[in-house]
Amino acid sequence: MASTEVDIKKLMEAGAHFGHKTSRWHPNMAQFIHSKREGNHIIDLTKTVECLEEALSFLEQTASEGKQIVFVGTKRQAHDITKAAAEATKMPYVVERWLGGMLTNRTTIGGRIKHLKDLEEKMENGQLAAKYSKLEVQRFQEEIDAMNHIYGGIKDMTAKLGAVYVTDMIHEANAVREAKKLGVPVVAIVDTNADPAKATYPIPCNDDAIKALKLITDYVQAAIETGQAKHAKKADKPTDKEGQSDAKGDK
Repeated sequence: MASTEVDIKKLMEAGAHFGHKTSRWHPNMAQFIHSKREGNHIIDLTKTVECLEEALSFLEQTASEGKQIVFVGTKRQAHDITKAAAEATKMPYVVERWLGGMLTNRTTIGGRIKHLKDLEEKMENGQLAAKYSKLEVQRFQEEIDAMNHIYGGIKDMTAKLGAVYVTDMIHEANAVREAKKLGVPVVAIVDTNADPAKATYPIPCNDDAIKALKLITDYVQAAIETGQAKHAKKADKPTDKEGQSDAKGDK
């Protein structure tokens, strides 16, 4: 059970229950649909609460084990929300464009990130300024900025991930596909037009409303922070051997 409690009233106020037009629905979402209204599906928020709490429990546990969770939200509505939550929890993120192989082709992606870090280090310690003209240094800075725009959020991503959190199953289909290929659990907001079977922990919810995206992501952030606090507490706790040594020293 997650430490973070989900408030169904807040979900309602955020418009989390508004699905897509009935003509665009995915049959696998039937279990999460409450009714139809004016040609649109209405999501059953009691199911949303159940699924969200299960996802939060998993994310809390994952963070408590010291594992990384990648935030993915490249859609306009999700960009700032996703980045803010990822930065707050010091987790990797992708909010610009998902490049093919970001998870599955770590050799190529890792090479680009290494090049970026090398340039940043040389820029910071003055190696570039000492060797090149001002114009050339400016071009190096432009290259650094351009690469950070794409890779900045995953510069410190580890090879082994605990989970991927996506704000839109369809829009982030490539991220979901790569995570599943590697066996990395996927926590995803799933609207009525998407297939929940593609997510390990689907969260039935409106994936277009900014308030809904912000609310769900806030819950995700809170769960991760709780898990991180547990991990930090475990790291600070002395081992049994250390405790025994201290006890012997006190006698």
